[in-house]
Amino acid sequence: MNTDEKVKYWIDLSDYDRTTAEAMLEMKRFLYVGIICHQSIEKLLKALFVHVTQAQPPRTHNLTRLARKGKIYDDLSDHQKDFLDLLEPLNIEARYPTHKEKLLKTLDEPRCTEILFKTRSYPHG
Repeated sequence: MNTDEKVKYWIDLSDYDRTTAEAMLEMKRFLYVGIICHQSIEKLLKALFVHVTQAQPPRTHNLTRLARKGKIYDDLSDHQKDFLDLLEPLNIEARYPTHKEKLLKTLDEPRCTEILFKTRSYPHG
């Protein structure tokens, strides 16, 4: 697979996740909106990583680390960096029962709608 095909691969996976997050919002499965939006952004960052570095992205779920290793973090706006910070706990902490309850209290329809909107707006490279 050449670089363009790898980038497209990651973007296609990201788009699939974003569509899944939209379905989760419709079903009011708010915890999963957050988790899947994190996954969508992670895959966009991996696409950008491949585009910029011409290398295989690292196996990490840490969005900030991925953006830094991909040499794109400094190009992100403060709003985009803040969004990465907002999404970060939604991937790992949502998997543990004690954290799920705390997160569920913070994820309501307006907040998930905003998260999904920001996910749709994230740059594709």
